[in-house]
Amino acid sequence: MRVLLCVPCLLASLTVLQAAAPATSAQATRTAAISDVVGQVKDQVNKAFLDSRTRLKTAMSSEAPTTRLLLEYLKHAKGRTRTAIRHGQVWEESLKRLKQKATSTNVTDPGLDLTALSWEVGCGVPAPAVVCDNSPYRTITGDCNNLRTPALGAANRALARWLPAEYEDGLSLPFGWTPGKTRNGFRIPLAREVSNQIASYLNEEGVLDQNTSLLFMQWGQIVDHDLDFAPDTELGSSEYSKEQCDKYCIQGDNCFPIMLPSNDPKVRTQGKCMPFFRAGFVCPTPPYQTLAREQINALTSFLDASLVYSPELNLASRLRNLSSPLGLMAVNQEVWDHGLAYLPFDNKKPSPCVFINTTAHVPCFLAGDSRASEHTLLATSHTLFLREHNRLARELKGLNPQWDGEKLYQEARKILGAFVQIITFRDYLPIVLGVEMQRWIPPYRGYNSSVDPRISNVFTFAFRFGHLEIPATISRLDENYQPWGPEPELPLHTLFFNSWRMVKDGGIDPLVRGLLAKKSKLMKQNKMMTGELRNKLFQPTHRIHGFDLAAINIQRGRDHGMPGYNSWRGFCDLSQPQTLAELGAVLKNKMLAKKLLDLYGTPSNIDIWIGGSAEPLVERGRVGSLLACLLGKQFQQVRDGDRFWWENPGVFTEKQRDSLRKMSFSRLVCDNTHITKVPLNPFQANSYPQDFVDCSTIDKLDLSPWASVGS
Repeated sequence: MRVLLCVPCLLASLTVLQAAAPATSAQATRTAAISDVVGQVKDQVNKAFLDSRTRLKTAMSSEAPTTRLLLEYLKHAKGRTRTAIRHGQVWEESLKRLKQKATSTNVTDPGLDLTALSWEVGCGVPAPAVVCDNSPYRTITGDCNNLRTPALGAANRALARWLPAEYEDGLSLPFGWTPGKTRNGFRIPLAREVSNQIASYLNEEGVLDQNTSLLFMQWGQIVDHDLDFAPDTELGSSEYSKEQCDKYCIQGDNCFPIMLPSNDPKVRTQGKCMPFFRAGFVCPTPPYQTLAREQINALTSFLDASLVYSPELNLASRLRNLSSPLGLMAVNQEVWDHGLAYLPFDNKKPSPCVFINTTAHVPCFLAGDSRASEHTLLATSHTLFLREHNRLARELKGLNPQWDGEKLYQEARKILGAFVQIITFRDYLPIVLGVEMQRWIPPYRGYNSSVDPRISNVFTFAFRFGHLEIPATISRLDENYQPWGPEPELPLHTLFFNSWRMVKDGGIDPLVRGLLAKKSKLMKQNKMMTGELRNKLFQPTHRIHGFDLAAINIQRGRDHGMPGYNSWRGFCDLSQPQTLAELGAVLKNKMLAKKLLDLYGTPSNIDIWIGGSAEPLVERGRVGSLLACLLGKQFQQVRDGDRFWWENPGVFTEKQRDSLRKMSFSRLVCDNTHITKVPLNPFQANSYPQDFVDCSTIDKLDLSPWASVGS
């Protein structure tokens, strides 16, 4: 007999027993059964986590780690994030087993005590209780920002849901999991098939944005890495489970391979699929209104420069130079950039960066975000922030000799956090949102403790519009903004995990000049994503095969249970196209609409990333109407729900705020590199020499309002 799963019925049956109810032998039996099952699952999951770490280390030590291993290294959970994900996996597997047990042994079982299950798993105690005080500084973890709900916006909690999750089984299985199963009556197209049909193009001519610099693209990644990160789960503990996913494309557990269409050129070189592992998730929280899988955000939801300082207490401490009374961040003691500091090396072995060039033997860098060495421009940005923190700390010490190292560290951290906020809202978002800026992000009116600042699940896909702004090549320029060195223009795919290019091939100055004087790519409906990302993601050498970022974005949306395109259009009070004509009108492109409908059957099924990204850009903006809504709403909440927002009265003095308003990315460059000529408007497209000025004409940050404050 076939059993149809009814999620509301399941929730109703999994009744939380009242704690005050008298203990009965039946309850005791059920509690013992929960304890027994959870114990078995914990053993299995703990073994999987240990096996995974050992296997990754062993595999990365081999002469030729695969693209999947490089990606796994990047997405590997650490510290409290790892603990939270482990609890989530134990919870979900225990729930499945208990449900099966109840079905097979006693259909009249009155219910499962979810509170007892949560306690047994360890969901209720993921971290020591946080005691909030009146500190003028943020906590590293993001706790205590909202004093009424201290965990709101803190790291290692679930991403927020603006619309309920949509899974194939209502609980955790993504659409596209079960062969032949439809969504709204239509088949689910392969993620790679959508990428091939919609996102691909061959000719790189005419793709650059004539109005924005490459810095515009790069700042988007900086902001993204400050706001959200969902590491991967671990697979089951069987010894061949990863091999099943890698070599044989066998779907199961947390392996959800991206299958290749039969006519795909990659089939000849990579086999049937690209491996894909599902994102880490957390335990559900009382009152258990839904048991659907919820993905983790390993970062704080605040714009707080946590990519510099880390949201993990242990790492945050490791990143500091605690032997100095100056409040400094630790710097590299082995190599220098013409007298200026580099990030410390992450000396954990093996290192993917060493593998990229075994002769140079340069490890990856250690920073507040584990993705800092993902590619060279990101590592360059991290380097600038590190230098700026130490510059600020030293200057503050000169103004306030009585301040100790902790005070100097916190004040410099606070200023650098304000810098990230100011650049994002003043310089970056107006270009993204264009004429929609004022509609979605009105002028600041102060902190509102009732605003939920948490990063939403859908934002992690909406913000990936930036992947369509990345050009195929990255340029390095000399002091006259001319091509630098024998290899001035590098294909994008050669820069993944490429720390040696910075350390042994010119430092960061040529790369920073490229950010300032070169252009971002422009999203065009017929030229969405460069082949460097669509076919060569994490392919830093010719020996290994690259992944497809567009297909990963689509598959990840399904993994996260993302509602479809029309659901989000409805959420934003936009029209919900039903027909080819209506979709063609929304996209202002009937040919593109037809391609999408040939793949999806209905606009309602279009994956949010491809649908949102494909819309025509709003006036003077770089996203369409749907993404303008989702991004604008998120950034307003991040700002208004942040008690430590730089403009909130009491965070800085009025004179300090006046000083902070003069901060600029160009000044950051002047203060932390050997570059002397910079553009006045670094986010706009600039030509040398007409759009560049001497650093002496760029406003400096006047720190005099910090003299003796709080001494």
